[in-house]
Amino acid sequence: MKDFRQLKVWGKAHELTLGIYRATATFPREEVYGITSQMRRCSSSVAANIAEGCGRTGNGEFHRFLNIAAGSAVELEYFLLLAKDLHFIPGTAYGKLSEDVLEVQRMLASLLRKVASARQGESKQLTTSN
Repeated sequence: MKDFRQLKVWGKAHELTLGIYRATATFPREEVYGITSQMRRCSSSVAANIAEGCGRTGNGEFHRFLNIAAGSAVELEYFLLLAKDLHFIPGTAYGKLSEDVLEVQRMLASLLRKVASARQGESKQLTTSN
C-alpha cells in the first residue's frame, strides 16, 4: 500500500479539483445538476482514483486505477472546453485550468509508463524464477 499524499500527481490533481470547485461556484444555478456536477465529479475522480489505486495491492491494480484517473482527466478537459464555449468560465480561468489538466494528464501518463515497466519487470522475474 502506497501513501497517495506522497505522489506529486495526486497533489496536482487535488489542487485542480479545488480550482474546479471555485470556478464552478459562479456557474448558472440551473447548471447545478448539469455541467457543474459533471465537472466536479470528474475532477474529484482523478485524485480519488489515484488514492484508491494506492490503497490496492500490486502494481496491476494501481495501473488500472491510474488509467481510470487518466480517463476522468480527459473528460474534465472536454467539460472545461464546453464551459468556456458556453461562456460560463472566462478565457483566463479556462487557460489556467486547461494547463493544469494537461499537466496532470502528462504526469499520469508518465506514472502509467513507470508502473507498466515495473509490472513487466515483476512478470519477467516470476517467469525466470520458476
